[in-house]
Amino acid sequence: MAKTITFAVIHFSIATLVAFALTGDFLLGSLIAIIEPSINTVAFYFHEKAWQKVPFLKSRESMTKTKTISFAIIHFNVAFAVTYALTGDAFIGGLMATIEPAINSFAYFFHEKAWGNKNKDKNTVHSIDQAICA
Repeated sequence: MAKTITFAVIHFSIATLVAFALTGDFLLGSLIAIIEPSINTVAFYFHEKAWQKVPFLKSRESMTKTKTISFAIIHFNVAFAVTYALTGDAFIGGLMATIEPAINSFAYFFHEKAWGNKNKDKNTVHSIDQAICA
């Protein structure tokens, strides 16, 4: 759950800046920036669960680029749907669906790398502890 929370903080920050920049309306930008990342945070949670439990995906979990692309597809669709629903403007929906997920996909890639390194370090320490205790 900590991984989901850290990604949510990154996502909300990026969405707020992009939505405000596109709409020029603080209230509408804030509304988009609250709803879109909220839906994507739930999607992220289930995306993570799928990659941990589905054997086909689990065997490819270390493929950070593939995992990033799979989440980006979900993200683009959610960003467009939310922005279009709130603005009624397909152009702004398309811009939001292009710009915001692109920035967040870049952030997601490095977020995955950081969590992968964290888990690798934790496993290394655990292996060293086991070797010492043996």
